[in-house]
Amino acid sequence: MDPNIFSELNWLAVLVATIVWFFVGAIWYSALFQKQWVAYHNINMADPDMKKGSGKIFFLSFVLMFIAATGLALLVERLDLVVWQSGLKLGLLTGVCFALTAISVTYLYLKKPLGLHAIDALYHVVGHVIIAIILCLWR
Repeated sequence: MDPNIFSELNWLAVLVATIVWFFVGAIWYSALFQKQWVAYHNINMADPDMKKGSGKIFFLSFVLMFIAATGLALLVERLDLVVWQSGLKLGLLTGVCFALTAISVTYLYLKKPLGLHAIDALYHVVGHVIIAIILCLWR
């Protein structure tokens, strides 16, 4: 792969898209689906050990989201996408074909409930759409 491919990316747009996706996650897993998600995982929120390591988890989540945003930025650049509709289509394509399917394959083997598939997989589809739209519009 040509290392110069990264020099053409709008790194500020990648960072902003990552931050937006991260905050969508905060809303998704707190205000929108916290009760259902906690119930599906049988998590005891009163357990003081639940908060241990959360800073590291948030940091690593952000890094992984940044990597995904960088990958989408490469696609946006190479496909020369510049309108929000293209971002919507690209985000749906990558979100459904990669994120949703990867999570669902894992959850099938773990025998997780369909509702949990929906919460977690759709969060990533929405994230891909948001990132792709931001990256298409901010070139």
